[in-house]
Amino acid sequence: MNSMSNSYAQAGVDTHAGDLAVELMKAAVSNTHGPQVVGGFGGFAGLFDVSALKQFDRPLLATSTDGVGTKVAIAQAIDKHDTIGQDLVGMVVDDIIVVGATPLFMTDYIACGKVVPERIADIVAGIARACSDTGTALVGGETAEHPGLLGPDDYDVAGAAVGAVEADELLGAHLVEDGDVVLALASSGLHSNGFSLVRHILSSRGIGYTDSSSELGGVVGEILLEPTRLYTSPLLRVLGDPALAGAIHSLSHVTGGGIAANLARVLPRGSWVELERSTWSPAPVFRVLSALAGSTLESSEGTWNLGIGMFAVVKADASDAVAAALTADGIPTWQAGVVSLGQHDLNGFEQGAKGVDGGAVRLVGQFAS
Repeated sequence: MNSMSNSYAQAGVDTHAGDLAVELMKAAVSNTHGPQVVGGFGGFAGLFDVSALKQFDRPLLATSTDGVGTKVAIAQAIDKHDTIGQDLVGMVVDDIIVVGATPLFMTDYIACGKVVPERIADIVAGIARACSDTGTALVGGETAEHPGLLGPDDYDVAGAAVGAVEADELLGAHLVEDGDVVLALASSGLHSNGFSLVRHILSSRGIGYTDSSSELGGVVGEILLEPTRLYTSPLLRVLGDPALAGAIHSLSHVTGGGIAANLARVLPRGSWVELERSTWSPAPVFRVLSALAGSTLESSEGTWNLGIGMFAVVKADASDAVAAALTADGIPTWQAGVVSLGQHDLNGFEQGAKGVDGGAVRLVGQFAS
């Protein structure tokens, strides 16, 4: 008679492969642990010491959860899995910094058709590296094998993170004033949004992910997998700089929904901004994809970030200093617009997004060549 373990194996679940994957990722995960992580690696629940919050007058916990979307299909197609983890951390942790919170810890979840230990370890190593970069402890996770539901080479990733912020240091639309400057923080590429459109464009033109492209400057799949830029640590350094105290009023992470809608979410009702396209030039990846689709860059402003990964709305008299600090920290930053309050014809503006009744934003002019 077969044992229960044999039956499980016959059903397509390899518990031994799962154990090996855990061993391969153990060192990378443990490297994200500081003294606040209690109990180390491998517990049923991750434990994090939040005694430091006793020093807060009114600590607020911030939480975010997200995935990487269909970008994972490209990683699977070219068998390159060491950057997807950074994309996940970028999508999750960089939502925490938007409210001014310092990230504390993160957990991840990987669902796959078959556990290939080295592949799972590559994914988790990428998550761990990005967690270290953002000062976030990776305190737990789960790898689930779903044979019959997912193909042997298929997987999806998701994660959640928690951070903390002092209540009177909370960033948001409530701080934004007339005349505030909107700074654009450069993206590293497509980040992790709009890949369903990317895949559709390439498929319709018969372009494979392993094809080389002189216009893109390399192998198509590798260019598309450029990992999401991480903004948390540079922004925390600005927020913690006494010379720039109070300079940043609100932040916006440019993810799903595009450029105007995401900025509108962090502006107060009754405010409006015109973003000048002439202040930046979208990278070749955006231009090539638009050309392949037979469309304009402007038509994808609600889908792709087109070169802006984050917005910072800052005091006018501090905007140059904030831009200089972020640029010196490796994130090219420039002024893209100015916040105005009061009456204005809002025809053609996007107002609020995702249930937030915020400000109004539109893009004007032409992109720099």
